[in-house]
Amino acid sequence: MQLSFDLPSAPALGRDDFLVSESNAIAMAALENPAAWPAGKLALIGEAGSGKTHLTHVWAEDTEAKIFDARRLNTADIEALASAPLAVEHIEDIAGNPYLERAMFHLHNLILANRQPLLITGRSEPTHWAIALPDLKSRMQGTPAIRIDAPDDLLLMQLLVKLFFDRGIDVKAPVVDYLVKRMDRSFHAAQYLVQALDQEALARGKPIGLRLAGEVLDKIAPESA
Repeated sequence: MQLSFDLPSAPALGRDDFLVSESNAIAMAALENPAAWPAGKLALIGEAGSGKTHLTHVWAEDTEAKIFDARRLNTADIEALASAPLAVEHIEDIAGNPYLERAMFHLHNLILANRQPLLITGRSEPTHWAIALPDLKSRMQGTPAIRIDAPDDLLLMQLLVKLFFDRGIDVKAPVVDYLVKRMDRSFHAAQYLVQALDQEALARGKPIGLRLAGEVLDKIAPESA
């Protein structure tokens, strides 16, 4: 008897692992040419699980940039961060924190003064961020934004295959096609579905086939809606 364990998966974040389709091709092209960014900055926007983190890592690898979480700016060396290309994540989550907002304002001004590209990421456009500091709010709202759209059929299919691969699971093409036609069309839904299928397959000690896929879809439909 073979024992199975539901171990956490480690997503691959390299350029070769990034899946390109019509829904994200514009964002990919924009990040490949930071010299063309107006005022040297760009906002990458997309829902949770949309590929922002992956695309940010691809950009950072290409430009030798640092990636920093805005929620940790209270411990940051602002001058060091501003000395090289930089990606700052979760800026919308510091809204209302006066210290972090001031730190981000200082970082924003210093990195652009140093003529280094600044990439910021968020779930919604900067115009919707509830930033309280007027100077930072105006600078965020003045940042051009590129959105990663909801996945089309091709990307959703590729995404499912990649998510299964990251977990070491081999799923046949008819099962993937079945899932794409019936699942909620979002990156979050794809991640949730693959996790649920993996856990159910482990619990039953069976591979993921059409019958198991259908039963899991029926089971999680109310939860993922």
